[in-house]
Amino acid sequence: MKKLLLATFGVFLAWSAMDFVIHGLMLRSSYAATTSLWRPMGEMKMTLMYFTVLISALAFVLIYSLFFSRKGISTGLAYGLLFGIGTGLPMGYGSYSVMPIPYFMAFTWCFGSMIEAMVGGLIVGSVIRE
Repeated sequence: MKKLLLATFGVFLAWSAMDFVIHGLMLRSSYAATTSLWRPMGEMKMTLMYFTVLISALAFVLIYSLFFSRKGISTGLAYGLLFGIGTGLPMGYGSYSVMPIPYFMAFTWCFGSMIEAMVGGLIVGSVIRE
């Protein structure tokens, strides 16, 4: 149980920090150019957003912990890569197909999701090992 909590907290912190870099810094101008698509800063529900990141981190860790018999860094990275492809493509390019967002935003959402998932896999594989 202690390793599950440690891995979940580690993934949550890593994903939150990376989200700040991706969305708060790298994509700042893209969000500014598409303001009609987003809530104004004062109306954003940041507590809810961080709660969803925490639940996603917990689910990510539980999937690894419960359904992978071989546990370690290489398994965690492979899991992270596959998870990242499965979440990154629809987030980036699925959104791009239906929303008027810049291509750079779609690419960054996709690639950023893949990198975040691989970092999450590295963390979970380091904490929960055979």
